[in-house]
Amino acid sequence: MSKGNTFENDLLALIFTATAIANIADNAASTPLTNIQYGLHTASPGETGTQTTSEAGYTSYARVAVLRNGSGHVVTANSVSPASNINFPAATGGTETETHFHAGTANTSTGKILYHGTVTPNIAVTTGVTPQLTTASTITED
Repeated sequence: MSKGNTFENDLLALIFTATAIANIADNAASTPLTNIQYGLHTASPGETGTQTTSEAGYTSYARVAVLRNGSGHVVTANSVSPASNINFPAATGGTETETHFHAGTANTSTGKILYHGTVTPNIAVTTGVTPQLTTASTITED
């Protein structure tokens, strides 16, 4: 079963820019999510994982908050991209390879993964490297 293209775009806009879907969903919660939290992983967190599953562990790593609105994300043609590059803290120690990323709900701990995917090309992290997801990074509904 597949969603219609218009609804796929609407769903991404609801999640990433808090744009209501007429007659179906709105953002009227008493404390709606204001940021999407992005994180990096050394392996896929999988469908059953949390934001901490295989999460990056280099020294100084932290998730990055991106505003859940039109200035934080761009939704078009059934895909969403960050409006500007997402720069993670520069590594001050450790060596690892980031192969996956997530968009989730929590700034720390085992939050809910909304979407996850591969990082292409992978990011080799060593001291001094600043990992980055660019505006070309996309999440697509289909």
